[in-house]
Amino acid sequence: MTRAQLDKRPGDVAAMFDKVAPRYDLVNDVLSLGQDRWWRKVVAKAVGARAGERVLDLAAGTGTSSVTFTAGGAACVACDFSLGMLRAGVDRLGAQEARGRPAGLVRFVAGDAVRLPFADQAFDAVTISFGLRNVADPDAALAEMFRVTRTGGRLVICEFGHLPSPRLDAIYGRYLMAALPAVARRLSPAGDAYEYLAESIRDWPSREELAHRIGGAGWSAVRWRGLTLGVVTVHTARRRAG
Repeated sequence: MTRAQLDKRPGDVAAMFDKVAPRYDLVNDVLSLGQDRWWRKVVAKAVGARAGERVLDLAAGTGTSSVTFTAGGAACVACDFSLGMLRAGVDRLGAQEARGRPAGLVRFVAGDAVRLPFADQAFDAVTISFGLRNVADPDAALAEMFRVTRTGGRLVICEFGHLPSPRLDAIYGRYLMAALPAVARRLSPAGDAYEYLAESIRDWPSREELAHRIGGAGWSAVRWRGLTLGVVTVHTARRRAG
């Protein structure tokens, strides 16, 4: 299995990410022209993790984002269903600590977003970046995130979106389908996987529709913020009492 299909069967998606894991962070940095670093900072600020809190980072991959949530003393569980991604993350953080650079309070756990292996209300904040669109049932995943978040807790979703101008969005779509896989093939032995990633971005709903679905899962105070001309959207919400 080199790439998944838009039916997003979990085994196929996990196998695809196992293949891209070794160079995943590098490819993301190149394809986003370094913007992914800024996006991570925006997400970390939105999560607002404080000392003593527990954060769940879903679709965490190699844990690159997970580390940012521990800067203030919070503990983070990096959860992903790709064992290849998790292994790459453990190796990367282990090497980082060996060089004398603390990796923070990050624990890697294998799990599926639609059947999370955690107790009810176990986390103060739940976040997922560039992963919700890879879930076979996003609505079930949103409900699971709600279940494991404590009352008063926070949700932060960072995902690719669509440009506000239909003309610009069409141009962006052509870039995704042509340039993104072509560049990825030069950097990764599993470059064909990026054809699926481009298709999944093009097929993803609007930020307004996603906000509606977040609310439908029980979340309150749903807001969103567009980044990089709308290429990326950050949605935030809370779990209120009642």
